Amino acid sequence: MSLEVTGRLLKVLPQQRGAGKNGEWVKQDFVVETTEQYPKKVCFSAWGDKVNDLSRVNVGDSITVSFNVESREYNERWYTDLRSWRITPQSQGGSAGMPPFPGEIPPPVDSMEGNEDLPF
Repeated sequence: MSLEVTGRLLKVLPQQRGAGKNGEWVKQDFVVETTEQYPKKVCFSAWGDKVNDLSRVNVGDSITVSFNVESREYNERWYTDLRSWRITPQSQGGSAGMPPFPGEIPPPVDSMEGNEDLPF
């Protein structure tokens, strides 16, 4: 399952390193805040050489994260991981999301102006 989220890079957590049965590994988590009407904070994990992709962006930058959802069981509990496989910085000139909200909305026009009769 491959998904995408666009938002603002909120935080980059420290790298984690270790050794497993397949050799050395490196992982770095980062948090993105979405730009929806009700923003959500989403924590992603970058593994291996994908950790280097985080060095190309700064906290506060608008990015798009392509990721896979993976779940695993450990001691009869389930854990879900959002593993990023591409981090793309958004251009400063425009946004791929919704256009900005206009600053001022004109007042509604009263079509019954001057007429005191009820419409029903």
